[in-house]
Amino acid sequence: MRIGVIGAGAWGTALAQVAAHGGQHVRIWARDPAVAEAINSDHANPLYLPGITLAPTIEAVSDPAAMADLDALLVVTPAQAVGAVLATMPVEGTPLVLCSKGIEAGSRRLMGEVARALHPDAPIAVLSGPTFAHEVAAGLPTAVTLACEEAGLRTALSRRIAAPHFRPYATDDVTGAEIGGAIKNVLAIGCGVVEGAGLGQNARAALIARGFAEMTRFGLARGGRAETLAGLSGLGDLVLTCSSTASRNFSLGVGLGQGRSATALLADRRTVAEGAFTAPVLRQAAAEAGVDMPVCDAVCRLLDGAAVADVIGTLLARPLKAEGA
Repeated sequence: MRIGVIGAGAWGTALAQVAAHGGQHVRIWARDPAVAEAINSDHANPLYLPGITLAPTIEAVSDPAAMADLDALLVVTPAQAVGAVLATMPVEGTPLVLCSKGIEAGSRRLMGEVARALHPDAPIAVLSGPTFAHEVAAGLPTAVTLACEEAGLRTALSRRIAAPHFRPYATDDVTGAEIGGAIKNVLAIGCGVVEGAGLGQNARAALIARGFAEMTRFGLARGGRAETLAGLSGLGDLVLTCSSTASRNFSLGVGLGQGRSATALLADRRTVAEGAFTAPVLRQAAAEAGVDMPVCDAVCRLLDGAAVADVIGTLLARPLKAEGA
C-alpha cells in the first residue's frame, strides 16, 4: 500500500516516519516548499520536528497534484484547514485517514463529515490516540486507535502502519474515535489552567474525571460507543494531554492559568492548540444536543478572558449531584 501524508507539521512528519519503517516509500505534502526541500535534502524537518533524522525513503512535495497516485492518504493538517486543503487534493476515491482532531468552526462538523462532503466516494478512516509526535518519530512505544467502517480497509491500513514500536487497535466506531480526540484538546486546556494557577493535583484529577464524563455524554449523544471513548482515542489521549507541557493545549492552559491572554498565547502560528478553536464550537454543538458540559463551558469562558478565580468558583458552586450524572 503506497502511503501519502498530507501535512508536514510535527505530527504529519512523525507519521511519515512510522509509515516509512522497513524501507517503505512514503510521500509527504508540505505547504511550505522550504520544508519539503529540507526533508528531501537533509532528511530532517528542523522547523517542526527538530532533532529527528528522517528515513531516506520519505519523499516531500509541495504540489498537491503529486499526491494523485497513492493508495491511501493520511490527512494531518490543522483541523480548521482540513476542508480547504482537501478541496485542493486529487483524492478521486482514495481512502482518507483523518489524523486531525477537532470540530470545524461554523459547520460544527467532525473531520469525517468534512471529508465526506468534499469526497463522497473516498472511504474514511480515523487515526487517533495518545501520541506526542517527537516520541513517535523517535521510535518510542505508542498505541493508537484506527477506526474504519470497512473491515477490509481497516485490516489493510492497520497492517500497513503497524511498526515494532507503533501498535494500532482497530474499531469500526469512527464517530467515537473522532469525538474523543476533539474533546480531549478542550479538557487539556482546563487541566493546564489548573497547573498554571497552582490549584493542585486533586483539582486536576477531578477535572479529568468530570471532563471524561462530559466526553462520554456528548460522544454517546452523537452515536459513539462507550468502549471507544474509554479507549486510546478517548480516555488514553485525555490522560496524556492533560498531564504534560509537551501538549500544546495543556501549555495554552498553563499560560491562561498564569494570567496571560489567549490572544498572546495563540500568536505563534507554527503550532496549533486545536482546543482553542474546538471549545466554542463544542459549546454550541452540546447545547444543540442538549448535553450538559460545564467543564468545556468553563474553558470557553477562560479563553474569552474571564478570571480564573471566577470560573473555578462558578464550577465549584454548581448544585450537588450523583456521581453518574
